[in-house]
Amino acid sequence: MRRKLSAVWVMVLIAGSASASSRATIAYSFVCNGKTFGACPNGGSPNSLILGSDGNFYGTTANSGSNANGQFILGGTVFSLTSSGKFTLIHTFTGGTNHKFGNGAGATSVTEGPDGKLYGLTTSGGNGFSGLFLGYGVLFRVNKNGTGFRVIHRFCSSGTYCTDGVYSAGTLVAAGDGNVYGVTSQGGSGSGCGSGGCGTVFRVTPSSGAYEVVASFTTAYSGFPNGMTLGADGTFYGFTINGTALFHFVPATGTLQSVALPFPEPSGCPGLACTAMNVASFGPDGNLYGFYAVYNAPGVAGIFEVQPDGSHLQLFSPYTTTANPGTELLLASDGNFWFPKITSGSGDIVSLSPSSGQVIQTLTPFNASVHDPVEIIQAKDGLLWGVAAGGIVTSGHYGGGTVFSLNAGLPPR
Repeated sequence: MRRKLSAVWVMVLIAGSASASSRATIAYSFVCNGKTFGACPNGGSPNSLILGSDGNFYGTTANSGSNANGQFILGGTVFSLTSSGKFTLIHTFTGGTNHKFGNGAGATSVTEGPDGKLYGLTTSGGNGFSGLFLGYGVLFRVNKNGTGFRVIHRFCSSGTYCTDGVYSAGTLVAAGDGNVYGVTSQGGSGSGCGSGGCGTVFRVTPSSGAYEVVASFTTAYSGFPNGMTLGADGTFYGFTINGTALFHFVPATGTLQSVALPFPEPSGCPGLACTAMNVASFGPDGNLYGFYAVYNAPGVAGIFEVQPDGSHLQLFSPYTTTANPGTELLLASDGNFWFPKITSGSGDIVSLSPSSGQVIQTLTPFNASVHDPVEIIQAKDGLLWGVAAGGIVTSGHYGGGTVFSLNAGLPPR
């Protein structure tokens, strides 16, 4: 393995950064009514983006505006966008009877299924919506043209203990067996986490729309997953929310195994301790990578590497002391990791070396019109595309976020 975490923090963000002369190009801006608050007809706060098999982009927004008190209004949307900027509103999540959002609210992501339809998750709505409690969320399906919307599952439909899963985590993943899989961070039939359950792995069968829990996490140290990713071998890997374990799920057999990750205690990690933060990403060497955070040092983070069997955990030197260390690791066509990072200003896009964990460059393409990047993906022509939560629209309206593109000089995929 490579160089281990040193006692002296290496502030490679400063040494390895470089400002980009290019600016992000706004492909679409979400316009909201009013100067400071009001409805967002096409949604506000975009939070996910994928490239569909038809060459169009698809994504979600988290809300439908804000009120006079500055609070976000529930709802959200699913949308599509062509590379030339043609926007189509696919679905809007509405309150329905008594504004209970029984069909979901606060969409978080969409995934294209093997059948070409969009499958997605919401964090709110569905079961349990009552008073200030916003519900447990739903799993939904919709055609790319906006027809055929269907709630496949409302989480925590099985009573007090939510054995069918509750609080979806990460994104849905289409597997090679023709099904769609995902995880919940709590619920299930596992008894090692008390009455709340330790989380589940679930499956959706596209042909019938059937939802089924196919595995339950059983212990606190190995439970509470925060998402999972599909490996080249057709099986799933992921980390737990508290960073204590790497789990491995085999769809063909239903086998779920977890391996403890020995993140160092105070003597081996700056601050109090290190812990994994985000869903696993595969690197060019076939190993799994993720972010780690440092307790008692807000914003200090780095990346770690571990082999798929859970061995040879490697922490690289922290790369940042800014407020938001990042939310994803995109393995781009240049063989390096790229991710968006919200700063105290407009936000950055950072590239990291998988071999050293050091910053290769920091792009600063954002301004008042497009800022606070949330997610980036790479198109086949090499361009980066992403969504940003912030933006400014004049003429009496405020900005609910943007979809943007950026030429970072990456080769085509």
